[in-house]
Amino acid sequence: MSQTEKKKSSGFLVNLLFNIVIPTLILSKLSEEHQLGPVWALVAALAFPVGFGLWELQQSKKVNFLSVLGVISVLLTGGMSLLQLDPAYIAIKEAAVPGLIAVIVLVSQRSKYPLVKKILLNDELLDLAKLDACLKANSAEQLFAAKLQNCAYLVAGAFTLSSVLNYGLAKYLLVSAPGTPAFNEELAQMTAMSYPVIVLPVTVVLMVAIFYLFSQIGKVTGESLESFLRQ
Repeated sequence: MSQTEKKKSSGFLVNLLFNIVIPTLILSKLSEEHQLGPVWALVAALAFPVGFGLWELQQSKKVNFLSVLGVISVLLTGGMSLLQLDPAYIAIKEAAVPGLIAVIVLVSQRSKYPLVKKILLNDELLDLAKLDACLKANSAEQLFAAKLQNCAYLVAGAFTLSSVLNYGLAKYLLVSAPGTPAFNEELAQMTAMSYPVIVLPVTVVLMVAIFYLFSQIGKVTGESLESFLRQ
């Protein structure tokens, strides 16, 4: 296994640990009154994904729109839970965040900074300067833009799917009153199930979009994809 592959694998496991495993264990095992209690268990559980998200932002030295949105989403969930709002509001929030991303993906296609390009075209993987030069040399910029538009529909569809699944999962699981151990247990279940129920299907759709775009690079430029990959 290469150093890059090890780094990606380590990053994925750490992400899983701080965003799902630890919060789930705290909410499900430490919410009783004789332990942390429902309020402090919720605060402790939320501290891990928020802290990890802020640490990632600090490490990267640049603002990542999706990371910022993830931190805001966790803070909203925690705030609504601590304020003991009706679980229906949390379900709406769970649907609103990916739904907002889907809208931004489509709207940004009409701007100079399409979000789908940021999501799918990674400068660490592809030599984007070389790709742009090749597109210009072949007068294929508009054709490639049309391919990116198709990807935008796929990515927006992935986040729309996430919106629907988020809402359904929250409505199904969050039935107890906030501020109780039962509610924390349900929140733990929702956190644990979010990966197989939501993340995996959305990841599949995003992988389809990436596969489609990479296959089109060769067709549009007349060169192999490997020629644009960074060594």
